[in-house]
Amino acid sequence: MSELIISISGVRGIIGDNLGPREGAEFGLAYGSFLGQLNQDQTPSKVCIGRDGRPSGQMLSAAMSSGLMAAGCETIDLGIVTTPGTALMTRFLSCRGGVVITASHNPVEYNGIKFLRHDGIAYPEDQVKQIHQRYYAKDFVTQRAQGVAGAGRNSKAHAVHVDSVLQICDKTLIRSRRFRVVLDSINGAGCVVTAQLLAELGCDVIHLNGRPTGIFAHRPEPTAEDLSELGPQIIKHGAVVGFAQDPDADRLAVIDEQGRYIGEEYTLALAAKYMFRKKAGLAAANLSTSRMIDDLAAAAGCAVIRTPVGEAHVAKAMLENNCIIGGEGNGGVIDPRVVPVRDSLVGIVMILQLLAETGKTVSELVGEIPCYHMLKRKFPCPPEETSGVLEAVRQHYETSVSGEKVKIDTRDGIRVDLDEGWIHVRASNTEPIMRIIAESSDPERAKRLADQIRAWARI
Repeated sequence: MSELIISISGVRGIIGDNLGPREGAEFGLAYGSFLGQLNQDQTPSKVCIGRDGRPSGQMLSAAMSSGLMAAGCETIDLGIVTTPGTALMTRFLSCRGGVVITASHNPVEYNGIKFLRHDGIAYPEDQVKQIHQRYYAKDFVTQRAQGVAGAGRNSKAHAVHVDSVLQICDKTLIRSRRFRVVLDSINGAGCVVTAQLLAELGCDVIHLNGRPTGIFAHRPEPTAEDLSELGPQIIKHGAVVGFAQDPDADRLAVIDEQGRYIGEEYTLALAAKYMFRKKAGLAAANLSTSRMIDDLAAAAGCAVIRTPVGEAHVAKAMLENNCIIGGEGNGGVIDPRVVPVRDSLVGIVMILQLLAETGKTVSELVGEIPCYHMLKRKFPCPPEETSGVLEAVRQHYETSVSGEKVKIDTRDGIRVDLDEGWIHVRASNTEPIMRIIAESSDPERAKRLADQIRAWARI
């Protein structure tokens, strides 16, 4: 049996190996006990639960619900709902917390649990650790018969989500363009709600993998290799853009009108380009996100706040600094007017609005953004070796680089900014791997930066 991954990003495991109904119920008990500790008025804590459609989702959701009810929490089953939709309903239904049953971009044999605060944001690290400690110690507060809470259902998540996203765009203008769009929802949680949104916007949609069965038609991470069928469909149907979602629909990749995969990094860049056209303000992005957003902000007289990786860090910075846009380079766009979590529907609407307002194509809009070349690599790395790898990188750049400006940030692994580009080396929160991201305006420089890290760290 492999080890269950429990981190600040949540819980992730393999169904039938290290994650099943026992773990689901015990995490429900741990979370319910944690919420009871925070509860001041002694009324049952309401917790809504959404899931991304994997075949194991209903089982894990039921187990989580049973643990929560045993701890005195009232649960609300949202059914198959996107992660941003669950976050939105947590706030809309005035819940004390939320749970998303999802393994995000991992294959179907995986599933996971993500905990949300009352406002839909993931918990900060100290509170996540409190939930985990209760799970490890089996420190559960269970109720006697009269205190066991009940379970209910709510089917309004899609309608609430669509309505909230429509509030931030000019629906009439987008409708007037009658855009033809190819959408790949990978048979995940975004199938129904995204189709509803695009219908409201008057789009002619060619919907690939549009049934929320959780049986993914291809590998679920929206990379160029995994989306090979999307480009030809755009050309075949004469669509203006292609959108690809991940299983829980918080990430969005973009394909232009020529069928060219422009990637997840451009999702936030295009959304930021749209927002900076509207008004000046701060943006927030994590340390692994492209410099494109910094260039767009600077051109608009604005600035970007950098945070550790993880949407909770980005959301926290956005709320504390009243940012107008934020997100991560993995295709996640955050607009606090909707909900302070990554939301593929927000990214879709902003890009369609930008197309409608400018009359330009996606490739023309991309051509206006400074071009960088980014390499993303990952290698197996046991947790006990992580610190040694990071120390090797730090020592090299502190002692061996001369003749250029060097900025080192160690808040999340290590990020090194150089004149020629930047590199970010960090351990994954969800897998026993080390991630290396390198970016430069010169593709050979980006490759050299990534190769140097491998050599120094011996990976």
